[in-house]
Amino acid sequence: MTQDERPADTPSDLQLLDAGDGLRIGCLRHPPESPADDATPVVLLHGGGLDHRMWRRQLDAGLPRPLIALDARGHGWTEAPRDAAFRHGDDVVAALDALHVDRALLVGLSMGAATAVDAGLEHPDRVAGIVACGAGTSEPTFSDPWMLEQLDAQRRAAENLDPEAWIRTALQFAAGPHRELAAVDAEVVAELETMLRRTLSVHIVGQDGPRAPTPATPVQDTWERLGGLQVPVLGVVGSLDADDHLRMVGELVDRCPRARLVTVDAAAHYPPLERPEEFTATLREFLAALEA
Repeated sequence: MTQDERPADTPSDLQLLDAGDGLRIGCLRHPPESPADDATPVVLLHGGGLDHRMWRRQLDAGLPRPLIALDARGHGWTEAPRDAAFRHGDDVVAALDALHVDRALLVGLSMGAATAVDAGLEHPDRVAGIVACGAGTSEPTFSDPWMLEQLDAQRRAAENLDPEAWIRTALQFAAGPHRELAAVDAEVVAELETMLRRTLSVHIVGQDGPRAPTPATPVQDTWERLGGLQVPVLGVVGSLDADDHLRMVGELVDRCPRARLVTVDAAAHYPPLERPEEFTATLREFLAALEA
């Protein structure tokens, strides 16, 4: 790929990996060179509507492993080929193939957490461990009134082609059900809004008008299959997150044979952004335990 083929706003340190079938995956590596043969890298998987930039605090934290932050299909700088069937976990493996990485530790938030679990179930030989923050698998169940209200508001905003309402609703997950958005650090809210606006303007609206993104093909029976997930799993929740998210991460930990749960206080759905020191310390402890 030539420099001229990269979108004009592509960050200079972002690779666009050729993953086959017309898919180019946005990938930021730290350090920039390929991972050493004896170092299993950490792959960072962002939440829905966001992109690799949500992990900047962890990328700068000096973790003892090579780090790879990916943009999911239809997010950031990973363009989604029109009408092509896909699964997010398969895209992660395609990125590993393009980077010549045999196995990786997958760290995901929300949609990225579900992607990490799916990849572990579908490609167990490629996944060395999983950190799942704020979600369980790609088959979520919702019953909490606050969550149902937010999901309904997002649906109505999409049906009404109201981008500002969609962004306002998406940002409510940063606050969670127990506080107002004004209580969240303004820098964190601004970062989230920047990523959400790019996803909306590039992948959902576009220059040719509103698009209907192709949904991911579901991975089947994920909850029932968790007992066969043999890699270490760390579930992470923010103490101020919605009850449904807390429940699903707890259920993930209960069903996986080598799992434990960590709660990050004073954070809702985005502990890596709201409480980066605590989240990164938890991640560092998980990595150290794997080496012990």
